[in-house]
Amino acid sequence: MKQFISVKDVTDINLLVKQALHYKANPFIDKALGANKRIGLLFLNPSLRTRLSTQVAAQNLGMEPIVFNVDKEGWALEFTEGAIMNGTTVEHIKDAAPILGNYFDILCIRTFPGLQNRADDYGEKIINQFIKYAGIPIVSLESATLHPLQSLTDIITIQESINLNENLKNKQPKIVLTWAPHIKPIPQCVANSFSEWVNAWGEANFVITHPVGYELDTQYTHGATISHHQEEALKDADFVYVKNWSSYSEYGKVLSTDESWMLTNAKLALTNNAKVMHCLPVRRNVELSDEILDGANSLVTKEASNRVWAAQSVLANILGSL
Repeated sequence: MKQFISVKDVTDINLLVKQALHYKANPFIDKALGANKRIGLLFLNPSLRTRLSTQVAAQNLGMEPIVFNVDKEGWALEFTEGAIMNGTTVEHIKDAAPILGNYFDILCIRTFPGLQNRADDYGEKIINQFIKYAGIPIVSLESATLHPLQSLTDIITIQESINLNENLKNKQPKIVLTWAPHIKPIPQCVANSFSEWVNAWGEANFVITHPVGYELDTQYTHGATISHHQEEALKDADFVYVKNWSSYSEYGKVLSTDESWMLTNAKLALTNNAKVMHCLPVRRNVELSDEILDGANSLVTKEASNRVWAAQSVLANILGSL
């Protein structure tokens, strides 16, 4: 693996999932793999699970992780080619990225969409500039449109649950991604990425349900069944992934705050005793009810814990290619 930006960088999802679960059972088995290697984690927006899980994963492999919060500790970076830098930006990515490429063996980047200009966000200018100028493997810790480490974690968590449930081992599971209400505009990154990974995995009956106007970019959802009727979509589901996102067509807008889309135990009764997932952080009793989050069907804590093993499997594969 030369980089990790999307599912397209993965040749065999099942093999990567198997490796992650192997690391979960044997965290330090490859402690020498990253000896004398440095990994830089650059954050242009806040993080909790992504940052800490990637640090733990790197240390499990013997690497030295160094974290830098660009938005709080560094100069304002310029990403536009040919920019006349007479404004608020102080350093151009052309000058910063090659130096980071000399400091580190692997560079991880977390950025965020502005949700103002769809062309700019979906052009992935920031992470692509790091790829262009750093000269070392780049790992996405979330970009303007995708969150591949989260999605790999989600597939790992689903597969782990299937492995533990005899009723699911010999069937194609039904996975439902359902929109949930939120108080502010949220990017499409997680929903895009989850859709892309489940479709590429190809081992599930995949349904996406949301109100009218929340259709995602079809490059990520192609292959899924789309429904505007949540209760109908939830019928016989084995896994329900709950996530809010803002509109793609009316970019960045909140078109609905319909509270009836929040998942509850009454709706869960329509499913095949489905396990419930969410990437966190979650607005309790807005996106998801307490009764779901604190109930027996919630995989949320296990899912977040599995972030370590997703990161460890990705980093191990990149280290193997250095």
